[in-house]
Amino acid sequence: MNTGTTASGRGTGRADVVDAQAPACAADWSLRSATTADVETIAELRAAVMRADLERLGRYDEHRVRQRLRDSFSTRYTSVVMSGGDFAGCVTVRPAGDRRWLEHFYLAPHHQGRGLGSAVLRSVLERADAQGRTVALKVLQGSAARRLYERHGFVVEAEDPVDVSMVRRPGGAGS
Repeated sequence: MNTGTTASGRGTGRADVVDAQAPACAADWSLRSATTADVETIAELRAAVMRADLERLGRYDEHRVRQRLRDSFSTRYTSVVMSGGDFAGCVTVRPAGDRRWLEHFYLAPHHQGRGLGSAVLRSVLERADAQGRTVALKVLQGSAARRLYERHGFVVEAEDPVDVSMVRRPGGAGS
């Protein structure tokens, strides 16, 4: 199953996505390159993690939530988050012009609220800062994830009834 490049140590990851150390307070974690064998596991995680928010917005479709991941899945830009040797989630960081597009950042529910998401996000942002890149993302209206992004310097760029577009400039300056 783990046929991708595996990073060793605390919080180290793919050179094109992440290259930083996790803080001592975060659980032992690493990133490895995603493989095509990961797509269904990640699609199931996406469906589970997004279900409550999508249902609240009247947008949950059990097929579509998985298919949207399958349609945009990229082993080139996706890393699998491992914690204690177990699958914990994933993160995708795609180049998009002069920005980096953060998408498919999901953690299994039992890994949420323990600092892992902040550690992974901090690593992604440190890499973008080192490259002088702005990071953009979309989060669902009312999602608790918005608070995580705001704590890490993201600000609202635009919003509609379903999505909130957020941006973080290098060094944490949102606007």
